[in-house]
Amino acid sequence: MTSKDYLSQEEIDALLRQSSGEEESAAALAAEQELNVNDYLSPLEQDALGEIGNITFGSAATALSTLLGKKVDITTPKVSMILRSQFVDEFPKPHVAVHVHYVDGFEGINSLVIRAHDAQVIADLMLGGEGKVTSEELNEIHISAVQEAMNQMMGSSATSMSTIFNRFVNISPPTVDIMDVKSGAGLGNMPPDEVFVKVSFRLKIGDLIDSTIMQLLTVSFSKELVKSLMGSSSGPAEPEAPKPQTSAPASQPATQPAAQAPQTPPAAASAPQTPPPAPSPAPSPAAQRPVYEEPAPSYYPPPAGGSSMNRNVNVQPVQFAHFQNPGVHGDESNLNLLLDIPLKVTVELGRTKKEIKEILELSQGSIIELDKLAGEPVDILVNNKLIAKGEVVVIDENFGVRVTDIVSQWDRVHKIQ
Repeated sequence: MTSKDYLSQEEIDALLRQSSGEEESAAALAAEQELNVNDYLSPLEQDALGEIGNITFGSAATALSTLLGKKVDITTPKVSMILRSQFVDEFPKPHVAVHVHYVDGFEGINSLVIRAHDAQVIADLMLGGEGKVTSEELNEIHISAVQEAMNQMMGSSATSMSTIFNRFVNISPPTVDIMDVKSGAGLGNMPPDEVFVKVSFRLKIGDLIDSTIMQLLTVSFSKELVKSLMGSSSGPAEPEAPKPQTSAPASQPATQPAAQAPQTPPAAASAPQTPPPAPSPAPSPAAQRPVYEEPAPSYYPPPAGGSSMNRNVNVQPVQFAHFQNPGVHGDESNLNLLLDIPLKVTVELGRTKKEIKEILELSQGSIIELDKLAGEPVDILVNNKLIAKGEVVVIDENFGVRVTDIVSQWDRVHKIQ
C-alpha cells in the first residue's frame, strides 16, 4: 500500500467538517419541528385538559374493565403538542385510530390512537379468548369488537363530560380506521389541522397490555373544552340573602314615633325628622294615617270594633332565620321522602309476537318459543325500564336472579327519554 492510498490531512478535515455540518443541520431541523406546549396552551389550560382527561378516561377505564373482566389501569395524562408531519415518527407501525364526533354539547372530533397489538388483545378478550394473540393483522371481527369496546368507553366518557360541564353531551358512533402513516392510509377522518394537542395515558390491562394510548385534539377544540370548564366551574355568583327590612337599626325609626307620640304636639309630629319606612306594595289604609294617631303596623289590619287611639302598641323587630349556611338535613329528608316509593321490578325471560289465531289455539301443554337463547341473560326491568341483566338462580325452592350487568347511566337516560 502506497501513500496514495491514504487520505491527506486536508481531506480528513474536510470530511469531518462535512459530517459535523450535516449533524448540526439535522439537529436544527429537529429543533424547529419540536413544539413547545406553552406556546399554544397556558399552564392553567394544560392542567384543565389533564383533569378532564383524568376524569373522563377514568370512567372509560371502568367501563372497559367491566366489559373485559380484567383490571384496567390508566395513569395520569401528559399533555404535549405534535405536528401532523411528526406522525411518521410517532406512529412508525400501523395503529388503530378511533374517531368520535360530538353531536350535542360540543362541536369537535376526539381521536383516540392505540397500538394494533393492543386492539387485537382487547378484541380477543371481548370474543371470549385469553388475550394472547400472535398475528399482527386485524380482521373484520376484531375491528367490530374494538369498535364496540370503544363505543362503551367513549359513551362512559361522554357521560362523565355531561357531569363535569353540567350540560348534555352526546357523541356519534365511533369510527375505527387502521392508520398507516407511511402509506397515507387511515387518515381521512383526522381533522385537517397541522398542530394537535396530544394527551398521553399509560394503559395497563392485567398482565397483557402495558403501553400508551393517545388522545389527539385540535387546539381550538381543546381551548373550547377549557373555556367551558372554567365557565361551569366558576358559575354565576350566588345572590346574597335579602336583608330583613326590619333589622335592629332600621326598626328604630318605626318604633320611635310610636313611643313619642303622646309627648309630642300634633304640629311637631306632622314633620318628623326621620322619614317613615317605605310602605309595602299593598299598604292598608292605616299605614297612611298621621303619626300622632299611633296607627297599627301596616301589616296588621285595623281593629273592627273602633278607633286605635290611645292603645299601647308593642312593636318588635322581626327575627328572620339565617339562610347563609343551610344544613344537609333538608336534603336527607327530601331523599327519605323518595325511599318509600314502591317500584315494580320485573324479570323478563323473553318476548314473542303471536297472531290472534295462534293465541286462540293455545291449550294446556302448548310451547311458546321466545326470542332468547338458552343461557342468555334475562332482562331486569324497573317500572318497565331496563336497568340490568342477570342470570336465573334457585334459592331454596324459589327462583331468583343474580345481577350480572348494570345498564350504563347513559343508556338509562336515553330509555327514560
